[in-house]
Order: sequence, then C-alpha cells, then structure tokens
Amino acid sequence: MHIQQVMDAIEHLAPRRLAEDWDNPGLLVGDPGEEVRGIVTCLDVSDAVIDFAVKNGANLIVAHHPLIFRAQKHIRTDLPLGHTLQKLLIHGIAVYAAHTNLDIAVGGVNDVLANAIGLRKLSAFVITSQDENGHTESLGRIGTLPEPMRIEDFAEHVRQSLHADHIRYVNATPRHGGASVMPRPVRRVALCSGAGAEYLDRAHHLGADAYLTGDVRYHDAQHAMQLGIHLIDAGHFATEYPIAHALADYLTRELEGTVPIYEDNFSHDFFTTL
Repeated sequence: MHIQQVMDAIEHLAPRRLAEDWDNPGLLVGDPGEEVRGIVTCLDVSDAVIDFAVKNGANLIVAHHPLIFRAQKHIRTDLPLGHTLQKLLIHGIAVYAAHTNLDIAVGGVNDVLANAIGLRKLSAFVITSQDENGHTESLGRIGTLPEPMRIEDFAEHVRQSLHADHIRYVNATPRHGGASVMPRPVRRVALCSGAGAEYLDRAHHLGADAYLTGDVRYHDAQHAMQLGIHLIDAGHFATEYPIAHALADYLTRELEGTVPIYEDNFSHDFFTTL
C-alpha cells in the first residue's frame, strides 16, 4: 500500500475538483510512492498528533485543515510551521489534507455534523456547483429534526451530540416591553461546519428556524436577532472534529485493513470557557 493509493481512496470520497479556489488540499508533505506503514486521521496537524504517529509507527497523517495554506518564502525552524515541517521530515511522516472538498463532499464534514445532531431529509445549502443534470454540490446542509424542539433544548442537544465543552446560542424570540412573544420552535435547521456565519442570510432565506455554525461574531448575533432566526455557535473545533473518526472509519473500509489506521481522539478545542 502506497501513499498514492490512500490519496486515491480519499479523493474518491472528496474529489479535489470540489475544493474552493483559495484552498490548498492534497499531499502537502511526502512522496506519493512511499509505502504506508500506518495512518493517523485528525483535524489539525499538531505536535501531539505527530508524536502519536511516531509512537504508533504511522508515516501518513490525513488531516482536514491544510498544514501549509499559503505560499512560503522561507522555512524557519524557530517558527511554528517550520518547526512542524522539520519534525515531520525528521520522522519521515507525510501529510495529506482534504479541506473544502471534504466539507462539500457527500459523506464529508457537513454530512457527519448533520447526522451527529440527528437531522433528516438533508438537502443543499450554499450551492457551489451544478451540472447539466441538475445535480448540485454545496457547502453546508439543511434538514429537519424528527420533532420540534425549544431553542434551549436544541442548543443542549447540540452540545451533548458534539461532546462540546461549551456553546453559545442566540434565542431570536423577540421581546416587547420585557415580555416574550410565542417562541419559535426549532424544526428546520441549516448548518455549516467550521466558520459559516457569512451564510446566515441564506439560512434565513431557506426558512431555517435555526442556523448552526462556528466562529460567530457579535454583529452576526445581532443580525440573527433582527432576522428572527435562532443561531448556535458550537465552535470551529466541535463542528469539525467528528470528521477524524469518520475518516478513520472510511479508510478502514476502503483499504480493507491493509494498514493500521488510528484517529486523533485526544485533541481539544483551543478555547477554555470560565
């Protein structure tokens, strides 16, 4: 089993043609002809993930976030990226990233997120392409819950489903003179993993009762109140971290157990809430 064969398996799930123009998916470190001794799937390529790979004899890391994102004019090993690249090369570890192509792909990050919170009847959210047969690809998904929920209960459901330490949410129920009007139940939900606050208007336009994403700013929350749509910020990490497990499962099936596959099940969100 060579790295190229693993790349082919991943690109069968998430073709690189799906990636946004600004993105940098693919093999970022390593030789596609190298024999694979073990694979680690993760969200981010961290020192802890590299150490885990070394400990388990793995020489390929499959990540969601690209380690190298922009053109580099130098590789200084006293700086974080240069240090990480040096560590990878010393230990002979390759890195492959599937980013926005995996966000968009059927069975990718957004489908994993939607399934984790129990959405049904999924459809396209932010359409990125459409062929002559009407088949669409999209960032995010929109779907329905089995039963309507109060926004407070749905927010707690999301937190538990994603094993998140904390979330923030906007209850968009209007208040007049200090008294609440009839609250809007949550049944139709739009979502975009990672950072998708820019698509709040799209969620409102499609009739979503609530929109789930990460990296929400103050004025995004204000805009949600003005639109009357509930907004849940579950964090960049929590909305994407489940893909590490999903990728490990996928590669185990596709590669039929020919190489050991490990997943990063120890990383944590960078944020701690007091």
